Amino acid sequence: METVKGYVEHIVFRNEDNGYTVFNLNNDDGDLTCVGNFNYLSEGELVEVNGEYVVHSIYGTQLRVLNYEIKAPEDLLSIERYLGSGAIKGVGASLAGRIVKKFREDTFRIIEEEPERLAEVRGISERMAREIAVQVEEKKDMRKAMIYLQKFGISTTLAAKIYQFYGPKTYQVLEGNPYQLADQIQGIGFKIADEIATKIGIHSDSDFRIRSGIFYTLQQSVAEGHVYLTKDVLLRRASALLEVEIKDIEKYLMDLSMEKKIVLKESEEGLRVYVSHFYYLELNTAKMLHDLNLEYEEANVVIEKKIHQIEKEAEMQLDEKQENAVMAAVRNGIMILTGGPGTGKTTTINAMIEYFHSENMEIMLAAPTGRAAKRMTEATGWEAQTIHRLLEVNGNPEEDENPNRNGFARNADNPLETDVIIIDEMSMVDLPLMNALLTAIVPGTRLILVGDCNQLPSVGPGSILKDLIASECFPVVMLTRIFRQAQESDIVVNAHKINRGEQVTINNKSRDFFFLKRYDADIIIRVVIALIQEKLPRYVDAKPYEIQVLTPMRKGLLGVERLNQILQRYLNPPDEKKKEKEIGQRLFREGDKVMQVKNNYQLEWEILGRYKIPVDKGVGVFNGDTGIMTEINEFAETATVEFEDGRQAEYSFKQLEELELAYAVTIHKSQGSEYPAVILPILSGPRMLMNRNLLYTAVTRARKCVTVVGSETTFAEMIRNEKQQQRYSSLDRRIRELDESEQKESAIGEKGLS
Repeated sequence: METVKGYVEHIVFRNEDNGYTVFNLNNDDGDLTCVGNFNYLSEGELVEVNGEYVVHSIYGTQLRVLNYEIKAPEDLLSIERYLGSGAIKGVGASLAGRIVKKFREDTFRIIEEEPERLAEVRGISERMAREIAVQVEEKKDMRKAMIYLQKFGISTTLAAKIYQFYGPKTYQVLEGNPYQLADQIQGIGFKIADEIATKIGIHSDSDFRIRSGIFYTLQQSVAEGHVYLTKDVLLRRASALLEVEIKDIEKYLMDLSMEKKIVLKESEEGLRVYVSHFYYLELNTAKMLHDLNLEYEEANVVIEKKIHQIEKEAEMQLDEKQENAVMAAVRNGIMILTGGPGTGKTTTINAMIEYFHSENMEIMLAAPTGRAAKRMTEATGWEAQTIHRLLEVNGNPEEDENPNRNGFARNADNPLETDVIIIDEMSMVDLPLMNALLTAIVPGTRLILVGDCNQLPSVGPGSILKDLIASECFPVVMLTRIFRQAQESDIVVNAHKINRGEQVTINNKSRDFFFLKRYDADIIIRVVIALIQEKLPRYVDAKPYEIQVLTPMRKGLLGVERLNQILQRYLNPPDEKKKEKEIGQRLFREGDKVMQVKNNYQLEWEILGRYKIPVDKGVGVFNGDTGIMTEINEFAETATVEFEDGRQAEYSFKQLEELELAYAVTIHKSQGSEYPAVILPILSGPRMLMNRNLLYTAVTRARKCVTVVGSETTFAEMIRNEKQQQRYSSLDRRIRELDESEQKESAIGEKGLS
């Protein structure tokens, strides 16, 4: 064991999550590279480190630090170096020299006990003297707080967040009501706060705990897609979480309502309980939809004449429903177009675009995901972009509480300058995104919403498309006829059969829908590997990584987690030339297919042209974006991912927790995507997951080929099972309330006139 004393000259790298730090230590023998975990360390500090020398294959000799101690600077030169190192903001080398020259060995005592005397030094005002004193004190206090917080298993990153928020009150907060942390500090949920509370000795039936537990239960339900919970469901869930009787919980609902954290609303199904933010989000969304829902006077004869002219010029043939859809889009501020695969939604969109274009109107196209936007561009010949890009994301919409801003540059103060907006894949749009979109649209703009209402609902809260249709307040055209070209595809035909609850013929005479009967999970996986490696790439003219395995579940023998581990081993095996990085339970390797699993609004990306010159750049990578991990840089501790649309983003190792392997993904995660070929391994699973809606969504993701591998009994049962998890949302009710209120006001006005 070696003991070395010196100054932290330069911090080369620091992982804020676990405190792992690489720094240069300056001592009597020159510079030494040190590596290890440090709770809190600044450049310029004097440290005594204990450790052992190791030789790194690339970076040479390093001292691996096992423990350390921060020392007070000892001699005048040391004090001067510390003060001038940048550790104290506003004090450079020359000013540090003047301070030490004036107060000599007494410098730190003066700063701590008589800080006003610093103003005696040329270049330091009284105000600056106070600021220096505060900084020195804070550093001392912060260090103490970090050590204190670590006792409760809190990471250095969270500890820094806590101290920055509460400052010296940190101890008081933790010992008084640690549940405050769950409400006020991002990254600390109820579970962490509860663990801290247990260690401190707070009782399980304390008021703080129960109120926090109820609110946490509601927030968790939002993560499941609900906008509210009924009182009975909420109390039952909170009781199970807190292990406290329901009768001891109910009384706290009124407290939370008075604190304006929740909203209570009576309804026909009983008392609804909302997180306040989502109640007002829904209300605001309904109000904006109502304001956009204008009618435009335009004679049917004129519209029909123009439609027939477009059909002739563009060589397209519209049926009656498609014509009705174009007419509804022309005559209304909001119009909804829905229908399954092969029913002519794209042709109808193209006819709408041609119509508005002939009227010299500005048109914008968008979809929730990059993949869906790319498909829309290919289908229409017009540039489509993601809704996030359309709205010019410039912050974090999930953290921005201002409803007029929403983390987007396009908002109520800076609306979209266009006449027509067409949004595809509406089933994927959740409540916060819909609210942000509507905030940026001024009344008078036509909004056309396109989607398949039989697809799975959005990952985020709300059920926008279904609620808009259910409200019966907007013109809806549902396309049902399957066009001749689409009828030739068994994918389309079988998708409609599944949707109607009709059984699919399994005889493998199809050219694009196959069923391979297998009844053992490991055999199913072997078949899946053979299909990806050998059979399907040639058949559908695609690369192996373009073929997507979809499964209903995350856990289990055929769940995403196990499938990805096995598929990685076969499709991207270990190789000396390929670098690897392990993050928790996940192993990433260069060449891996990966998916972003949470929205990151700040992550920068660029698109490289020829000679690796950036041709486009921006920020924001979103849940569901898929790509290939092209490089792992162990020195910089970064990994590069190239997404399907050509964007490249660099992740720090800390950010890799936002990625998962994507050789297999859940059907939920595949929404809005389309793949050359889809493989569905199906054996058994929870009845709630193994349903018709899920199977329909999976089948409609394939462009050229669907292969089901597994049990025909389970497949048939999924078609029969209509049961879906109920999603609590009330946008349809909010819209109807506004509509009814307007009708009443109109009726009262007419009475008054008569």
